[in-house]
Amino acid sequence: MFRPTAWTASAILAASVLVLSACSDTSAQTTVTGDPDPDASVAIRLVLEPTNLDIRQTAGAALDQVLIDNVYQGLVSRTPEQDIVPSLATDYDVSADGLTYTFDIREGVTFHDGQELTADDVVWSLTAHRDTPEWVDAARLANVASITADGQTVTLTLSEPDSSLLWNLSGRAGLIFKQDDAVDYATAENGTGPFTVGSWIQGDSISLERYPDYWGTPAGVAEVIVDFIPDNQAALNAALAGEVDVLTGFDASLGDAIEADGDFALVTGQSTDKGTLAMNSNADYLDDQRVRQAIRQAIDHQAFVDALGAGETLYGPIPALDPGYEDLSDVAPYDPDAARALLSEAGAEDIELTLTIPSFYPTTIAQILVSDLNEVGITLVVDSVDFPTWINDVYVNQDYELSFVLHTEARDFENWANPDYYFTYDNPEVQALYAQSLAATSETEAADLLAEAARIVSEDAAADWLYNGASVLAVGTGVSGMPVTNVNSRMNLADLTKTAD
Repeated sequence: MFRPTAWTASAILAASVLVLSACSDTSAQTTVTGDPDPDASVAIRLVLEPTNLDIRQTAGAALDQVLIDNVYQGLVSRTPEQDIVPSLATDYDVSADGLTYTFDIREGVTFHDGQELTADDVVWSLTAHRDTPEWVDAARLANVASITADGQTVTLTLSEPDSSLLWNLSGRAGLIFKQDDAVDYATAENGTGPFTVGSWIQGDSISLERYPDYWGTPAGVAEVIVDFIPDNQAALNAALAGEVDVLTGFDASLGDAIEADGDFALVTGQSTDKGTLAMNSNADYLDDQRVRQAIRQAIDHQAFVDALGAGETLYGPIPALDPGYEDLSDVAPYDPDAARALLSEAGAEDIELTLTIPSFYPTTIAQILVSDLNEVGITLVVDSVDFPTWINDVYVNQDYELSFVLHTEARDFENWANPDYYFTYDNPEVQALYAQSLAATSETEAADLLAEAARIVSEDAAADWLYNGASVLAVGTGVSGMPVTNVNSRMNLADLTKTAD
């Protein structure tokens, strides 16, 4: 999950090290027999732990996974399939010109300290999101000119249409906090969701406890223990020992081991994870589109899917779950002969390039790239670096030739319209199309403009997209209601249940 602004090193790390995974059935679940136990505790393994709990100012996918929907909520939320649905607003309306958004605020909602949610809290929260640069998603409400309340109705008036506004409001930019709350958000919380934060044992786990006065249907379990276990083998061992009920970010290649005794089932769902091979267009040779295209056509994308045991090929910057997706495999089909011809035409035969890759990624990624590029006359030197080095050299200083990172965030095409982003891609036509998509007043028009822009990015060989990952989980046979789709980004645990032992 990479954003072009307001991102710290820990934020990018939280987005980057999610496990490589696959795409398949978004509705698959384990078969559950027996009645749910309302007093049950469910232990869920996550890969990464947040550095603190302040979701306003601390970025990183781990906070989104644990806190959004479960502890904090917005006027609207999103389903795992990325549809926008009401949450703290019972309904909303968008004017025909796309400049006025009205929300009917739900009554009977209380914060976890017992105080009732008011329209003034909503106005205060959204204004703070917009006007506080230190908050992670401040820029996402930049087009909101005014935020006002009239009774239980809150109105947002925009300076210009923004087709991404509802999406942004369903994320961090739309989370609602108690006005002038004195809580220390780094270590505590005061949300409106179905769970409160019970305890945080740093380096180990965070507990979520059912909030008894929740405005909606009460959570299906009394407690969720989120265990932070970075290593897949250690996570597997914990599951087999009965210490964990659900494994997220799981390695699909360990499927046989986790399913061997029948207590777990491997479940996969779609995600917006994009295994991205960045190409620095300011570097020697890579400033030539023919060389970048040759690299793309030298790479056997299916080999990544096969080697990792899961996944789908991807040939452009937009995954299937996002608006604007189009199958772009025709732009860069696997063709080593065509790659050699392009390199010869560009005078780039027998060249050497360096791949800078964070050391936490599996060696399989680099091995396939080295082998494929060697076949067309490119010697690839692999520079496996620690993450602070990658942040400094690649992300900040753009001092690299090739680099690999797993980008998890949904609807992040904005990075290709930002010439200052570490991708180094600068195409005014793409930037104009992206701006037009934001200004569009229909979802279809916005998606069509994104698709047009994405094809240009792919045809320019701005990068290569090695695969579209997925959510891979191992779910205990007594567990039901566990989200499957896009859980690397966030997971609503309100419907989670577990049968009595």
